Amino acid sequence: MPVIPKPASTVILMDHQSKVYMTKRPKTMKFLGGFYVFPGGQVDVSDEIKDSSYIHNCPKDIDFSIGHYIAAARELFEEVGILLAESYDGFPAQINHEKAWEYRSKLVQGKISFLDLLAEEDIYLNLDSLKYFGHRITPKERPYRYDTRFFIATLPKEQTPLPDPNEIDEAFWIEPHEAITAFENGEMPMARPTILSLRTIEQNKKGFPLMMPESSW
Repeated sequence: MPVIPKPASTVILMDHQSKVYMTKRPKTMKFLGGFYVFPGGQVDVSDEIKDSSYIHNCPKDIDFSIGHYIAAARELFEEVGILLAESYDGFPAQINHEKAWEYRSKLVQGKISFLDLLAEEDIYLNLDSLKYFGHRITPKERPYRYDTRFFIATLPKEQTPLPDPNEIDEAFWIEPHEAITAFENGEMPMARPTILSLRTIEQNKKGFPLMMPESSW
């Protein structure tokens, strides 16, 4: 019988020069080991927040759970240390280096939720910081399957990615067309949705709508 796909989120982090931040998964990982991907992961139970004063601008016209948005923000922070949050007056949230690593460790271990972090720091997640980009489901024949929602986020001011070495072998900024060329030359293995995302972003420079086209995995 086909494996039931687990809900997941992926974040395409972009800087102000339209470069994307890519990471390489350790070869020991069961799913896409050794592949180049964007930050992301499975939606946790604690991400399924129905209502919270610390979550702003929840979209009302989506056909999927808000938990995908929360998971996207949490995974981005866990994996590469980028915090999509702001103060009550709208300024980007700032957490010192040591405390940020402590939060990231607790999130990975499941000791706190992303909402706990927001509440403790009295900061807010504005869901407008995550632009919905598309949807993919791993094929039925695969042993590990995910129902993944893709988002695009812009690198917040005064933040720099700090990848978690336990989850990431390599990480770097790259132009989408350069990543596509590296894939075509056999230098950067990627899954189909990753390549499709890069090509969509590259086409957007020519005026195409910024939304991943519907297709199979």
